Amino acid sequence: MAAGLLRSKFGGRVFVDSCGLRAGAEVDPFAVAAMDEIGLDVAAHRPRSFQDLDDSSFDLVVSLTPEAHHRALEFARGLAMTVIYWPTLDPTLSDGGREQRLTQYRLVRDGLERRIDDYFGRPSTFGG
Repeated sequence: MAAGLLRSKFGGRVFVDSCGLRAGAEVDPFAVAAMDEIGLDVAAHRPRSFQDLDDSSFDLVVSLTPEAHHRALEFARGLAMTVIYWPTLDPTLSDGGREQRLTQYRLVRDGLERRIDDYFGRPSTFGG
């Protein structure tokens, strides 16, 4: 969700890649639904792991869980990149029916959007 949000705000002005601790066959359908609510289509995204990254020349790595943060620090060791940690609840661990679970994904999505805006600022336009 974070990569989709960042791409939607900055487009081609920044290179964004996304990975997790484990690769997956498809993106979480609740994440797709939560992003669709704000007009972003992430259905074609394919979850990848750190090992699947094609590049290691990142300026910034943002991790969302303690385990991912540890892995990101290992990944960045000896490289000129900043690693930051944005503690984020894992919405896949939520209980309840569809609406209760989707609410957790919305909270994560909205929290990530606030953090992106706070950290990166709002994109400017020519003359804006």
